[in-house]
Amino acid sequence: MGFRTNAKEITTNYTQTLSRFTANLKYEDIPAQVRERAKYMAMQTIGAALGAKGLPMTDKAIAIGKSCGTGSPEATMWVDGSKTSMTSAVFTNSTLADILDWEDCSWAGHPSAGVIPVAWAVAEGCHKSGKDLIAAIVAAYEVYTRVAMVVQPPEDQDVLKGWGLTSWQVFAGVAPAAKLMDLTPDQINQAYGFGVLCCPVQSNLHHITMSDAYHYEHGFRAKDGILAAMAAKAGVDNYMDAFDDPYSFDYHMTPTPERDWYTRELGQRWLTMEVLMKHWPANMWLQTPIELVHNITAKNHITPDDIEKIVLDPPTQGRMYYNPDGFTSLTQAQFSAPFMLATYLLNPVPGPSWFDKSKLTDPKLLELAGRVQGGPANPHLIQVCFKEFQRGRFPMKTITITTKDGRQYQESMDCHPGHPKNMMTPEEFCDRFRIQAAPTLSSKKIEQAINALVHLEDCRNVAELSWIFSE
Repeated sequence: MGFRTNAKEITTNYTQTLSRFTANLKYEDIPAQVRERAKYMAMQTIGAALGAKGLPMTDKAIAIGKSCGTGSPEATMWVDGSKTSMTSAVFTNSTLADILDWEDCSWAGHPSAGVIPVAWAVAEGCHKSGKDLIAAIVAAYEVYTRVAMVVQPPEDQDVLKGWGLTSWQVFAGVAPAAKLMDLTPDQINQAYGFGVLCCPVQSNLHHITMSDAYHYEHGFRAKDGILAAMAAKAGVDNYMDAFDDPYSFDYHMTPTPERDWYTRELGQRWLTMEVLMKHWPANMWLQTPIELVHNITAKNHITPDDIEKIVLDPPTQGRMYYNPDGFTSLTQAQFSAPFMLATYLLNPVPGPSWFDKSKLTDPKLLELAGRVQGGPANPHLIQVCFKEFQRGRFPMKTITITTKDGRQYQESMDCHPGHPKNMMTPEEFCDRFRIQAAPTLSSKKIEQAINALVHLEDCRNVAELSWIFSE
């Protein structure tokens, strides 16, 4: 255990256990299938960021990153390709990774929007190997998920009272940064303390406003994650055991902490394998409906003009929003089943064009979205859906499409492609990357990037791969 204060006796050792795990995990210790999954998670996240090229928020995030950039050019800004400090690069890259809402979903948020940009920037800046990068990604997923699970809200809590999805997100940045900076276990312990210091109060502002500022939150937390590791490495007295009794972090986050999650089956059950990877750029609870509409329309050659109505049953709480006058933000659209299904039908190839500002008020799109309805079953409640996801289950959805000539087509699905129980194959990940990266990279460079990412473990210096992020 590290140096103690003279206040009260520390009665648990969660922080030190997680710190030792972070510091000591080696590439060779990780099961082969977990290492492989980590590579494709990196590919998916990078692809999601490259797919955001051309959107106004992408340009703004790049401009902000450049304006903050100071010091040596350590890391690459994705899409743009210029070099800046690690902290500035991850602010931009983490924001970009979340803009299209196309990365991942764990039981508690989008860890990859922090883990992958931070791990890559620090590996690049510190000239680490591909194996070092993979080990840091896995360590971060394992730590982030466990910390987040400790502080999840009660199943019956109204999310409008506040939910900390981008509060605990900071640990997705602290863990890989601390590991790749070669911090000692005690320094990592302190870095997690700085992560607690940088963990914001749970807020309902995102849910109320549905503002695209939500994507910046991932950039803020990633930047803080690197700063936490840097502060610990610079040296500080005490500041240990932030996850431990009697003053544990979780007391301030939820009335019902589950503290055994901090170290539950650590190093035995690889939670990296239990993360959902999105097949489509949309909220996670819309993945299955989009997949069903894709299957039905492609199989039966149904066009938008053929459709009388689409019924989603059961509907999902907060995901059926529709306004015939349009949508106010990209985020609001990404959370709307009517908008996302109409967008897919009008252009089955996903990308930034799905969220061009003009689409938010496009009359043709809105008219089609107005044909999407919720079915008669009681809506699936979001908090219950998350709890079921944690238990290995996923909401069963049924889509019924009625055409104007009276025909009906119906399919049901629960675990869509990308769900842990129906994970995409390596070939499917590569195919998604080809679509995702197309706005930024040429076809030739996309294939070169795929080859580099598939063989990431062979890379001796991650800094040599900075070419994959821009044309």
